[in-house]
Amino acid sequence: MSGFDFNSRDSFGSRLGVIAAAAGSAVGLGNIWRFPYVLGENGGGAFLLVYLIIIFAIGIPVMMSELVIGRRAQRNPVGAFQLLAPKKPWFLVGLMGVVAAFMILAFYTAVAGWTLEYIYQTLIGGFKGKSSADLATMFDSFRSDSLRPALWFVIFMVATSGIVLGGVRKGIEKSTKIMMPMLFLIILVMCVKSLTLPGAGKGLTFLLQPDFSKITGNTILMALGQAFFSLSIGMGTLITYGSYIPKDNNLATTAVQVSMVDLMVAVLAGVAIFPAVFAFGISPSSGEALTFIVLPGIFQQMPGGMLFALMFFVLLAVAALTSTISVLEVIVAYFTEQLNLTRRKAVILATISMFILGISASLSWGLMSNVKIFGMNIFTLFNNTTANVLLPLGGLLIVVFLGWFFPSKNISDELSNGGTLKIRFYGIYRIVIRFIAPIAIALVFLNGLGLMKF
Repeated sequence: MSGFDFNSRDSFGSRLGVIAAAAGSAVGLGNIWRFPYVLGENGGGAFLLVYLIIIFAIGIPVMMSELVIGRRAQRNPVGAFQLLAPKKPWFLVGLMGVVAAFMILAFYTAVAGWTLEYIYQTLIGGFKGKSSADLATMFDSFRSDSLRPALWFVIFMVATSGIVLGGVRKGIEKSTKIMMPMLFLIILVMCVKSLTLPGAGKGLTFLLQPDFSKITGNTILMALGQAFFSLSIGMGTLITYGSYIPKDNNLATTAVQVSMVDLMVAVLAGVAIFPAVFAFGISPSSGEALTFIVLPGIFQQMPGGMLFALMFFVLLAVAALTSTISVLEVIVAYFTEQLNLTRRKAVILATISMFILGISASLSWGLMSNVKIFGMNIFTLFNNTTANVLLPLGGLLIVVFLGWFFPSKNISDELSNGGTLKIRFYGIYRIVIRFIAPIAIALVFLNGLGLMKF
């Protein structure tokens, strides 16, 4: 073990700070970039209904589990398992979370950089008069550019590092308390604008009226995978943030509140996007192109569309930043506690290593397009490995550890704050983490690896 002084650890200063930071970690590109297109491809309202059920039945219990591990140990993901299961190989689960954090930060910050390019293009009127084909060409030529994707990546990474350098309370908590209300304000203004478009009602119907014939085994798996991606489950972020939560905080309530904020932002993103998509006769199942190709085309057809476009891409950038700081914190906590580095040195080391990985990911369609591993470019390799392998496997091992290997009395002690709180539904929670969650996550895992198709 390291010589780190654990008594000197920083922590969140208020309950609002805990919610803002944890919700900021959960709310990100997963809600605003990924959720609408996954929902569009999987039957709209039917997908939303399945997603809702999964958040309550599996998402919240798994989130609670990660927070319990973090606060019980008051360590980074590797140190937490070393403390709670000494001399056993469980620390490898934490290590897997740290590896996932490196990969996620690399491709995620690359996408976050794209949002800065699109803010810039909006300001210079780069979308004006362009057809859908022109916008697709514009996106492809930007991604395959050698300099711009890397430049935007560097700017975004520096902003992320600057916040994390400030520490848990003065950096992460302070910034998320400003960014989360700002994010809500922008998305609400966008919803109002979108709902006033002619023909917007069809978009709302698509989003909120489930067509049960669209629910298939694949819909359920996509919803489960999206819940993991969106709630930041399985990558060590919630264990790390859980370790900074004061002992008087109600972890079950925190998990519910964070999940509800996350869900609300995803639904509001749908309300902001789908009425506009239907108003302009675009297919809701446009896939990943929805954000960077379809929406700029819609914005320029709207009255005041450029202001709308600017708000949307600023919203994406803010959402991405609240998430990148949480992922970087996983790596920084690992470096400070396991390698006994100062926070400053840990942030510098993490940032330099991210420059190498992240610039490689951001140049996956440009200078490094010929670099293929298992037939995938670096960006796709990092994206697929984390989404299909590391996150579901991490989530699976966390619930197996807590459900079968960690004493139940320790879990109830942590959830009840040493017996001072009444834990409702503890029996149901135990059934979920012992049986339901492991089976559900295992199915997503096998499906993601292509070993089982539904």
